[in-house]
Amino acid sequence: MNLPIPFVRIAAIAAMCLPTFLQPVAAQEGSLIQPGFASAFLTGRIAVASDDFARMAQSYDAALEADPGNETFRELAMQGWVLSGEFERAAALAAQAAAQGEMTQIAAVILQADEFKRDAYASVIAGLQEGRLSGPLTDAMGVAWAELGKGSMSDAIAAFEAAISERVELAPFALYHKALAHAFVGDMERAADILAGESDTAVNLSRRGVLTHMTILSQLGRFGEALELGETIFGGTPDDDAALLMDALREEQPVPFTTVTSARDGMAEVYFSLAGALIGEPGDWLPIIYGQLTLALRPDHGDAILLTGQLLERVEQYDLADQIYGMMPQDNPQYLGAQLGRANALYQSGQVEDAVESLVSLSEVRPDSVLVFSSLGDMLRREERYEEAAEAYTGAIDLIDEIEARHWVLLYTRAISYERMGEWELAEPEFRRTLEFVPDEPQVLNYLGYSLIEKRTNLDEALDMIERAVEGEPDSGYITDSLGWAYYRLGRYEEAVPVMERAVELLPRDPILNDHLGDVYWAVGRTREARFQWRRALSFAPHPDLDVDLVRRKLEIGKEPALEEFDAEP
Repeated sequence: MNLPIPFVRIAAIAAMCLPTFLQPVAAQEGSLIQPGFASAFLTGRIAVASDDFARMAQSYDAALEADPGNETFRELAMQGWVLSGEFERAAALAAQAAAQGEMTQIAAVILQADEFKRDAYASVIAGLQEGRLSGPLTDAMGVAWAELGKGSMSDAIAAFEAAISERVELAPFALYHKALAHAFVGDMERAADILAGESDTAVNLSRRGVLTHMTILSQLGRFGEALELGETIFGGTPDDDAALLMDALREEQPVPFTTVTSARDGMAEVYFSLAGALIGEPGDWLPIIYGQLTLALRPDHGDAILLTGQLLERVEQYDLADQIYGMMPQDNPQYLGAQLGRANALYQSGQVEDAVESLVSLSEVRPDSVLVFSSLGDMLRREERYEEAAEAYTGAIDLIDEIEARHWVLLYTRAISYERMGEWELAEPEFRRTLEFVPDEPQVLNYLGYSLIEKRTNLDEALDMIERAVEGEPDSGYITDSLGWAYYRLGRYEEAVPVMERAVELLPRDPILNDHLGDVYWAVGRTREARFQWRRALSFAPHPDLDVDLVRRKLEIGKEPALEEFDAEP
């Protein structure tokens, strides 16, 4: 039975001009599923469809045992093992493919990574000379870093320059790696010149590249220049790793260059750059593969840990993401980011209490972190634990010396928590304080305006707020609903109809909006249409803010009798 390898989409990257990385591999003609591995075959297919990489690897490895010559099974098992971070098994399967003359691009790049991992640099070059191709970029950079690994800086530079001159689309990337090579051998001046854009081809630096550039400048004693670069890129709220670097620059302390400490590290940077550059649809496996290859060569690569963990979360592989985040060394300044990632992975996998507890524990370890407390608040608010959420947000806000406009989300989310707790006397001032910083923010205007309408207070002001919110986000179904509901509450029923219809058009499956439209239709005498909308609202239930029993009674006896029966406001 033929089993095509899933097509892996690759983002178009003009600067790198990469071909399709994975090609479908046909199974052997006449290959049949035997009773001994039918289960493995079927579970493998399910695993492929659900991005369950660990099960995919195990299933197709089991199928391969029963049908050792099936290159499709080998390819899928190999993909599964590398995607799930089991590099050694993936490398063994790649070696099998090579021995049987069934080389694919993924097998080639895994073998290349394995040779760099073993410092077998001559084998890297020999493999390329024998026609083992993994892609234009990895081939070109592989030669250069392998030459450097062999101890020949001149041959390495020649390889970088060949890539720069012969493949214009690779030039920005090759220039960056040429700079890393110069810095690795101690020529910081040359590296700085390249990164500063001395040639006609600009070097497009990633976030990691900017930090590297700043480090190289510090090695040259050019602290002011490095600090200016950091402030331009990272502003006043840098992440922990950038903040530590900038603190060292202010104290005029040279920062050790650790981006590349070996040829193996250099190739890890190649894979990492590709992992970031190729991010596209959630179903794309290629960025994860490159992220895992980076970590195979350099397990302490903080940026790769964070990126690969996020990519695994994106495809709902939360256990694998948790394992990746767990690789972050505690002394790495990005450790906090990894712990936040682990908490989110736990939460997304349904382990809510463990996720909350992990953030509580982290807040005790990092009582000075605004990000930890705000993340805890967000998680608790999603769980409707509003009192605890408000306490967490207060912990974050209390850590800020001077509240500025960039902190408005913290104020806003604490105000929401107060409102949901029923503490309007605390919520309203907080909403108004938020508007002092962001007077035209649609979300805040809508929330405060809608709340005022519901409380039948300051109605003219509330309507003005909601109208401004709609102007800011005209395609928001929730904000449009607020405007329609405001008209309804003010008795302007005819005006409410088209607005509420527009809201339901924007969010057709929202039960609250359908219920509101039913009420508006009822108010203008369109009772048949009202009942239709109430039925739709019930079909989309449950919803925490929808009183299902009340909606049912509106259907049975009409709105006014139902409201009277439930002692509810019209």
